Amino acid sequence: MSTATAATSPTATSATSPAARHDVVSAAPLRRGARIESIDGLRGLVMLLMLVDHTREFFYYGHQVADPMDLTTTSPGLFFTRLAAHLCAPVFVALTGLAAWLYGARKPVMATSAFLVKRGAFLIALELTIVGFAWSFTLSPATVFLQVIWAIGWSMLALAALVHLPRVWIAAIGVTIVVGHNLLDPITFAVGEPGHAVWAVLHDRGFVDLWEGTRARTSYPVLPWIGAIALGYAIGPWFAAATAPKTRVRRLWMVAAGLLAAFCVLRGLNGYGDPTPWIGGATPLLTAMSFLNVTKYPPSLDFLLLTLGGGSALLALWDSRSPRWLAVLGSAPLFFYILHLYVLHLVQIAAGAVTGAAGVDIPSVGWIWLIAAAVLGPLWLATRSFATMKRKSDRWWMRYL
Repeated sequence: MSTATAATSPTATSATSPAARHDVVSAAPLRRGARIESIDGLRGLVMLLMLVDHTREFFYYGHQVADPMDLTTTSPGLFFTRLAAHLCAPVFVALTGLAAWLYGARKPVMATSAFLVKRGAFLIALELTIVGFAWSFTLSPATVFLQVIWAIGWSMLALAALVHLPRVWIAAIGVTIVVGHNLLDPITFAVGEPGHAVWAVLHDRGFVDLWEGTRARTSYPVLPWIGAIALGYAIGPWFAAATAPKTRVRRLWMVAAGLLAAFCVLRGLNGYGDPTPWIGGATPLLTAMSFLNVTKYPPSLDFLLLTLGGGSALLALWDSRSPRWLAVLGSAPLFFYILHLYVLHLVQIAAGAVTGAAGVDIPSVGWIWLIAAAVLGPLWLATRSFATMKRKSDRWWMRYL
């Protein structure tokens, strides 16, 4: 989870690479250590929706279906609860790219690249250790799930290479990946074939054998997320001090309108953009659910158009009036992410100990939201305290948290 700090160095970029010089006119978004509240607010909303979705995974297991987006087995309440969480990963990855530009404004491009390499490697290691343990509470799980922190880590490593290019090239690469990666859908490798493991990591969600009795599940193939982080980086100068707020908001609304319109057209045509076509249902509600049922693993073009379009609209809407309580959650997102997993898992275990069962089988989707609301208060207070401590600290390693 990348820093949203708009910290900059007082050193100009005129002596750095062409890619760095390309952005010099848009330098220094804010004073050193300042934060952009609309970014933190949107990140906070992502944290909130993620909390709800993970509460579902820990407490709704008695009613779980193979896929909460499968219209043949899911209820509308469960469907829309899961649909809301679709906003989380693409918006957060794009904001990570945006934050990378803010971090690197007026810094030598090599310094930005080095930070992205170290931060990306740190996140990958975190997924394989602390985050993975939070889900399983076992040191030797049969399946190692490579999820969103893993994908963000690899996306940051890719961005570390891309930042050496002019920003317009980075934008073009991001658009090409996001728009074109579904052309790769027919390419598959059977287990054991050369290239299977690499392709499972890049694009084709699947299992990779690690050692006897252990395998990895590439829940988040990384190629589309590299496109998303590149697009986030490309709009970084819109948040610089040299850009008038009205100009930034107008651009964000234009992007939102363009992405959402493209989604409606492509989805309506039922052709390229998503491997799962929509069909008319017995009721208007079922038809709408089918239309919105886009593919997340890996994220299809339609999925990214819908979610990034919605994220752009929220950034525009909150440019000067982001909910401050949400901004608290977004000011230390990695801390919140790790903490909420451990809290939810421990609450699940405690509830099981009280009831004498393996866990608490909550009766309805409404209870998912109630449990999430109950744990949100303590999580919010802890996150606020940590964010305050991080802001006051001058220790270099705090940037990674």
